[in-house]
Amino acid sequence: MRTQVIKTYLKEKKSVVEKALGTLMLQAEGPFAEHIEAMRYSLFVGGKRIRPILCLAAAESVAQNEKVDQTALPIACALECIHTYSLIHDDLPAMDNDDLRRGKPTNHVVYGEAQAILAGDGLLTFAFDLLSRNDTVAIPPVAQMQIIQVIAKAAGSMGMVGGQALDISNEGKNIPYEALQTMHKSKTGALITASVRSGALVAGATPAQIEALATYGDNIGLAFQIADDLLDIESTTEELGKPVGSDLSAHKVTYPSLFGLERSRAMAQEAVEAALAALAPFNHFAEPLRALAVYIIERKN
Repeated sequence: MRTQVIKTYLKEKKSVVEKALGTLMLQAEGPFAEHIEAMRYSLFVGGKRIRPILCLAAAESVAQNEKVDQTALPIACALECIHTYSLIHDDLPAMDNDDLRRGKPTNHVVYGEAQAILAGDGLLTFAFDLLSRNDTVAIPPVAQMQIIQVIAKAAGSMGMVGGQALDISNEGKNIPYEALQTMHKSKTGALITASVRSGALVAGATPAQIEALATYGDNIGLAFQIADDLLDIESTTEELGKPVGSDLSAHKVTYPSLFGLERSRAMAQEAVEAALAALAPFNHFAEPLRALAVYIIERKN
């Protein structure tokens, strides 16, 4: 897919995801209206919806049709809820202390720190409500349980949460490359890989297909993180939608700080090539996944 084609695909799938989120998400009414309004603020303030789109694209590559999107959408929406919760908490004063996210004031700036924490908590738990339903999740119960476990592990203490804990504890330290790998594979890569794996499970993938897609996910997760590290140096606040230079000001070890800009770009490209190689067993229905891998390192925000 050429650049314009993948941009069209992303736009179309983003619209599909946002329509589903609008249908499935709690409404800001009744006694919990203020709390739900805070949840909805961050969920609908913007974003590329990369993780839910990866879920849909993986399902399509296995099922070899786009009709599987309707089956995968509740899973995709749950992934976006988890990702958004993580952003709310990452932005908090006790964490990264950011005032801008997706070009808008962060949740705690708008609603206060306590309500922001609770909005994140609400989105995380609502995600597992979505994942465990039997009225909207139309897949075999065994597959549903597998998906819940995959996502729970990726989001938890051995995945995204653990990676964030490492990120905080490593601030200002000269950590080795192996520690940087572990931190980012957990903080960023785990939920990306889970998005692909869960999409594959929705479509009834074979163990070999799941393994290939997990390898793809691991590599684009790495490429995504390196690209983020580069954007923090080379982008602008206007382009990125959040403050730039935050890694440097927090004295964080990043790929550019360890390897320099050019070697970091080469590492991101190598990860993309490994991701593309993992998709060799799949036909043209995996073309969106291939294009997404390239897009990840070419994006400007």
